[in-house]
Amino acid sequence: MTSTGAARPQSRAEQAAVDQAGGFEAVLLDPVGQAVQQRWADAAMTVAFEDLPPVSAFPVVPGRRWGPGLWWSATTGRHVAAGPNAMRTQLMVLDRDPDVTGLAGRPVRLLWRNRRGQVRSWVPQLFARRADGTALLADCPSHPEAGGERAKAAEAVAQACADVGWTYQRIPPLEDVLAANLKWLAGYRHPRNADRPGLAAAVAEAFRRPRPLIEGTEAVGDPIEVLPCVFHALWHGRLTAGLNTPLHERILVGPPGWSDPSKKQGAG
Repeated sequence: MTSTGAARPQSRAEQAAVDQAGGFEAVLLDPVGQAVQQRWADAAMTVAFEDLPPVSAFPVVPGRRWGPGLWWSATTGRHVAAGPNAMRTQLMVLDRDPDVTGLAGRPVRLLWRNRRGQVRSWVPQLFARRADGTALLADCPSHPEAGGERAKAAEAVAQACADVGWTYQRIPPLEDVLAANLKWLAGYRHPRNADRPGLAAAVAEAFRRPRPLIEGTEAVGDPIEVLPCVFHALWHGRLTAGLNTPLHERILVGPPGWSDPSKKQGAG
């Protein structure tokens, strides 16, 4: 596979393996970092992809303002390999999703044979395990119209996921305001922001009915101490606000499930 993740012809050994097995194959790294290839259906049933390192590195693109790195996951308490900004944003969204129990970056390469009989491969950017045991494989294009080999690979990966009861998505970028708000709240995702014992309970009580952010915060105590706890609760969905408008001190904050007409697309 190329460094960008595009589908490519495989080596003769890989072609022979796909010829012999038929259907989709999975390539992943074992505990000592060696590549292992097996039937995709078997891997999907038995492998904890959320525990795997990337099967291939994220590319480093000269001149770009981002580079590969690690995302500390509030879901798992571990780091997840991350690449482009578009992927990091969607990783952030999945990290907030209460139905997600595990996350990984590029843990598997899929192999298949196209209609011409050529062997192709693709490494989806994201893996997310759901609470029911199923999973999501996803790519996060920075431009939704991205096509070509990527679109062809997406069709094949979607079929591979459907074969095992999983889901594949090409997730479009978030709106700028929503993305900016989530990035701000993500800075408070670590448990240390819950602060002293009893503060989280006091914050929840202060926003038991919807009220402006600053009013509820000042009702608890010094905003310098209380605001990190409020933002921590907003990240984890213990409080909610409409995040499709810029965060500000008068934004309405309330308990989970309160009716906010602006609450959509992850506005938890």
